[in-house]
Amino acid sequence: MSAVENGSRKPYRMVSCPACGTTLFVPGEAEPLSHFPCSKCGASVMMPMRLRQFELRARIASGGMGTVYRAFDTVLEREVAVKLVKPELLHDEKAMAGLLREARACARLNHTNIIHIYTLDESEGRLYLVMELADRGSLDSRIEKGRLPELEVLDIGIKVASALNAALRHGLLHRDIKPGNILFNADGEPKLVDFGLARPADAEEDSDGTVWGTPYYIAPEKIRREREDFLSDMYSLAGTLYHAITQHVPFEAPSVEEVVAAHVHTPLTPPNQVVPEITQPTSDALVKAMAKNPADRFQSYEEFIMALEAARSQYLVGRYVTGTTPAPGSRPAAKTGGIKSWFRRG
Repeated sequence: MSAVENGSRKPYRMVSCPACGTTLFVPGEAEPLSHFPCSKCGASVMMPMRLRQFELRARIASGGMGTVYRAFDTVLEREVAVKLVKPELLHDEKAMAGLLREARACARLNHTNIIHIYTLDESEGRLYLVMELADRGSLDSRIEKGRLPELEVLDIGIKVASALNAALRHGLLHRDIKPGNILFNADGEPKLVDFGLARPADAEEDSDGTVWGTPYYIAPEKIRREREDFLSDMYSLAGTLYHAITQHVPFEAPSVEEVVAAHVHTPLTPPNQVVPEITQPTSDALVKAMAKNPADRFQSYEEFIMALEAARSQYLVGRYVTGTTPAPGSRPAAKTGGIKSWFRRG
């Protein structure tokens, strides 16, 4: 972006359309972060905003804490993601504590499949978090388009389980594993994000009566107010993979209360009974990781990863022997809209 003097008249800024690449000349007084249509293709173009060396160029997504933008680091000359925190939250002690907890938790971790945090800073009264760019959609958005191939689900499961194992070695639980918290970068690598609910593995249980998690993937012991540990995250990851490979959440019901009760009382339908093409080893691994009793699950992430890797190997061997690839399922996607990622019980 640069300013161009139009003779003696007001300055203009050069902005590139992210869709077609056309260079546009925008009046210099245009409000930063405002949007206008591209004169060539009609796509929405954002007026850039500068925060220190970071130039915010396009909006990626918005959430409760703020908006995430694709940005360019003009010093290190690389693309990054910048989460611009909502101004009204700057005086919310609880929200700021959560943001700081998320930043510190991710900064402590160095793993290929955990989003990297570069800095948390403030400029001109705007608080922002700079992190690794992963803008190729979430697992949630991929599920909406259709059931994922078994091999892809296994690969995602192995990598995210490894990321959770790395977090556990640093004494951290994620506590909100779900498809929306697994993003993908330009290389197709899954990236675990949103450590806002993370806490030390040996911390005391919440004492305010709140159970945190996403109802479709929450572990039974959390609902029963029993102690949660890494096995709770394992259950949620397996539930997420179940959704990806079948395009159905593990338990479907008309209300949040019925979904939550099903995690505790309703037997899980094995994935290969929902989609017959799913191989038995893959189905067995997910069922075991989602056992109602934590003691019946894999007792380490290493065990879970080994089971997923063995299922992957057997899948590939079976495909090589038969010379065929199982066809993707065609069942409709589960309707999960409207149920929040947290709820209060008791």
